Amino acid sequence: MKFELRRFLLLFALVMVISVIAACGNGESDDSGSEGSEESEAAENTEESSEESGEEIESLSMGFIPSSDAGNIATTAEPLEEFLSEELGIEVEAEVMVDYSGLIEAMRTQQVDIGFLAPFSFVQAEERADVDVILKSVRNGSESYVAQYVVNADSDIESVEDLVDQEGLVWAFPDTLSTSGYLFPAMQLKEMGVDELESHFDQLSVGGHDNAITQVYDGQADFATTFDDARVTVEEDLPDVMDQVKVIGNTDEIPNDTISVRSELPDDMKQQITDAFMNLNENEEMLEIMYEIYEWDGIAEAESEDYDIVREVYAEFESDLNE
Repeated sequence: MKFELRRFLLLFALVMVISVIAACGNGESDDSGSEGSEESEAAENTEESSEESGEEIESLSMGFIPSSDAGNIATTAEPLEEFLSEELGIEVEAEVMVDYSGLIEAMRTQQVDIGFLAPFSFVQAEERADVDVILKSVRNGSESYVAQYVVNADSDIESVEDLVDQEGLVWAFPDTLSTSGYLFPAMQLKEMGVDELESHFDQLSVGGHDNAITQVYDGQADFATTFDDARVTVEEDLPDVMDQVKVIGNTDEIPNDTISVRSELPDDMKQQITDAFMNLNENEEMLEIMYEIYEWDGIAEAESEDYDIVREVYAEFESDLNE
C-alpha cells in the first residue's frame, strides 16, 4: 500500500508539473503571436495611410516667365521637357505664363507643379501659395547676381545719382514683380532719396528684360533696369547693343532665381524633381538649353533662408504690390 500510494503521489506531481509547463508555454506563444499581429497591423495601417495621403502623379507641368521672347522659350524648352520626362518616367510639359502673378496663382491652385520663380516672386509665392524652393540657378559660377542700370550711350546720365537728381525720366523695366528688373533697383533708389517713385519717374512696364534693353536702345526710355547683363539677350538682333547701351550702375547682391514646387506635391516627387534637375549639371547639352532660356550655367540646391534679404525688400513694397 505504501509503495502504491507513493507511486500515485509521484505520478500526480509529475502530471501537475507537465500541466504547469504546458500552460506557461501556451501563454508565451499566445503573447508573442499577439505582438506580431499588432506590429503587422500597424505596418499595414502606416502603409495604407501613406498611400492615402500621397498623390498619384501621372504628369508634371513647368511654369516659365519670359525673360525674352515667349515663343522662343516654349520652343527652346522642348529638350528640357524630354530630358525631365526621361529622368522622372512621366510626361513633363512646359507652359509659358503671362506674368509672375499668373504663375503664383497657378501654383496656389495646384495647376502648375514646378515654377521658375524670380527671388521676389518666390517669396511672394511662399507666402500666398506655400510653395517650396528646391533649387536655384548658378550664373558665372555664382549663386547670386546684381541688377544693372542702363542708358543709351549718347545719354548725359552717367550714374545712378543722376537718376535721383532728375525728375520725369522714363524708366523701362520688365515687371513690378521682377526682383532685378524693378524691386531691388526701386529699393536702392528710395534709399538714395527718391520718396515717391511713381511721381519721380515715368514708369514703363514692358514685359521682359530684353524689351527693357530695346526701349533704351530705341530711345523710348531714358534708362532701364535689368539683370546683369541682359544686353546679351538682344545681341543677336542688335549686334551693336554693347556699344549703344551702357551700364551706369548696379544694385547689391541678389540671390539667384529659384526652381520651386507646389505645396501639395508629394515629398518623394519633390526629391525626384530635385535629383533630376541636379543631373543637368552633368549634361552639357541641357546646360546649353538652360543658358539659352535663362542664362543659367548650373543649378544648386536652395533653402528658404537663402532669400531673407529678398523678404526685407518685399516687406518694403508689400502694401503697394498687393493693392
